[in-house]
Amino acid sequence: MVRQIIKIDEELCNGCGLCAQACHEGAIGIVDGKAKLLRDDYCDGLGNCLPVCPTGAISFETREALPFDEEAVKAKTEGKNADTEEKKTPERKPMFGGCPGSMARAIVREEKEDNLPCGCPGSQSKTLERGEESVNAQNAPAAPRESRLMQWPVQIQLVPVNAPYFNGAKLLIAADCTAFAYGDFHERFIKNHITIIGCPKLDTVDYSQKLEAIIRNNDIKSITIVRMEVPCCAGIANAAITALRNSGKMIPWQVVTISTDGEIIDE
Repeated sequence: MVRQIIKIDEELCNGCGLCAQACHEGAIGIVDGKAKLLRDDYCDGLGNCLPVCPTGAISFETREALPFDEEAVKAKTEGKNADTEEKKTPERKPMFGGCPGSMARAIVREEKEDNLPCGCPGSQSKTLERGEESVNAQNAPAAPRESRLMQWPVQIQLVPVNAPYFNGAKLLIAADCTAFAYGDFHERFIKNHITIIGCPKLDTVDYSQKLEAIIRNNDIKSITIVRMEVPCCAGIANAAITALRNSGKMIPWQVVTISTDGEIIDE
């Protein structure tokens, strides 16, 4: 059958073995100092190995391959676990085998009231006289805005396609310049969304394959795509729309365009 499966570039591979550790199905092994896909039918095509590769040697390809054999993987895993039980040493917590910066995690934030004037006397602007100094409360620095980010990592190439925070998520796919151009990006776009970012001009990958895997394998509720007005930024919107179409799912989506001077010009 023709399906999506991982591809390993041996020239880029440094033999670190992090991908083999990240592959729960045991599809990858280190042979002669290089990572190799040992069995097509052990690879589920989801790409847990991609974000841990430090050299970018792993990518997706679509080709003729044996179908994923979940039962064979399960039997292999159960056999391995049985052997491990016999040799079990004092329990240790499992360790993340990749770069600490790419370890997936959800971020839970308490909802706080915005620091805006409420009309009460204590919030009114006034000048305070202190000896010879005059302090204008209106000129006091504003309280910093709270981050609305709900998960880590955010880079499209780093996020695991089956991270639990994707289920039931409103997905934000953003060109990375948009957050710098639009001043209220966290409140307007990131709030209550799972956020993934990329640059279609500088990242030499086809985002559509990774995005398709995310959409296909998770219960995504809606998709918002935010891009800059510059022509090269159309790539991220095209990749997201292609991924949505190829996933076969009907999910509400919209594209928002930000101007280089920080205005929303199309949504």
